Amino acid sequence: MNVANFALSAKRAVSALPPLALRIVAECPVSKARACDLALPHSTVNTPVFMPVGTQGTLKGITVDQLEALGCQIFLGNTYHLGMRPGPELIEKANGLHGFMNWKGNLLTDSGGFQMVSLVELSEVTEEGVKFKSPYDGQEILLTPEQSIAIQNSLGSDIIMQLDDVVSSTISGPRVEEAMWRSIRWLDRCIAANKNPHRQNLFAIIQGGLNADLRKACLEEMTKRDVPGFAIGGLSGGEEKDDFWKMVTLSTDHLPRHKPRYLMGVGYAVDLVVCVALGCDMFDCVFPTRTARFGSALVPWGSLQLKQKQYAKDFQPIDPGCSCATCRRQRMLHLEQGAGSPPPQLSLMSAVRESIVGGRFPQFVRTFMRRMFPSPEQYPSWAVEALASVNITLDCVSKDERN
Repeated sequence: MNVANFALSAKRAVSALPPLALRIVAECPVSKARACDLALPHSTVNTPVFMPVGTQGTLKGITVDQLEALGCQIFLGNTYHLGMRPGPELIEKANGLHGFMNWKGNLLTDSGGFQMVSLVELSEVTEEGVKFKSPYDGQEILLTPEQSIAIQNSLGSDIIMQLDDVVSSTISGPRVEEAMWRSIRWLDRCIAANKNPHRQNLFAIIQGGLNADLRKACLEEMTKRDVPGFAIGGLSGGEEKDDFWKMVTLSTDHLPRHKPRYLMGVGYAVDLVVCVALGCDMFDCVFPTRTARFGSALVPWGSLQLKQKQYAKDFQPIDPGCSCATCRRQRMLHLEQGAGSPPPQLSLMSAVRESIVGGRFPQFVRTFMRRMFPSPEQYPSWAVEALASVNITLDCVSKDERN
């Protein structure tokens, strides 16, 4: 075979590879927690994974180089805001969002659907799509499933999300069912509109609010579609935690074992650990970086409010046991004045994965909870109940675990 033919064969072989492959590395024998290798076009992502949110292609206070040094493997961008400014045409000219932000890792972009809730005063939903009034200039815009996918195709993200009909998790009634069925219909339109299925992985988003029957109906319909992955949507929006975790575990019970499970909008440390135990692989939330910008530092035992007077002359690092650049080089008195800090959820998820692979996830959970809360009496009741549902009890602590 000559060089030209060899190169052509190699190119065909690469193009024939699936754009996403999930390999289960280890499963907790007690709970539903699992560690996976998620192969995506730009690199392999080790799950469970937390995805930092960079709404407009940047993570405020942290550079791309710093994210790489922290081991960030996948980053989230916002289709609605990037589609408004600077626009898909300009980003496409920059070789997609990867080139625009000089990011070598993977990217996930949301669909723009969340703005139905966050900008509800500016939006109107019809079967055709969502009408928005731009928060920038007041111009009316129609975002359809087809347009959402077209923007994400231009952005070139490794994982793209369907446009779904999103309603607040605190409402009930006919609107929830309407949104669930519409999301299924819109999924079919998104599948048909995706011009790059060979390199961009379209995830479906499970809806149904806090209604178990609607969730099951949505799961049954959407899992009939052979999409690369599934997201659990419509939660973490102010509903009771008792309702939240039950909808999460119901969803993971019915999602395919061989495909990634992405729980949208979850970023609190306790929520992450509990939902890993319930079978989720991927998470995102603005919480870690947003709270850092207001002077709150997240640590393994909770948070530190760095604007309090007690830290004004404190030369200690935030967490003496942390090896990140912020804890090695910066001091609390400097960070209080506005220096950025990395999302600690990255290191938390790394430790969670290590415990699953090492066969000690239940012990990790118990140690984590004891470090987060001064006494078992302060454990959130919903977390205790959720963990007990997957056979992790928090009331029995062995002598070895205390030491």
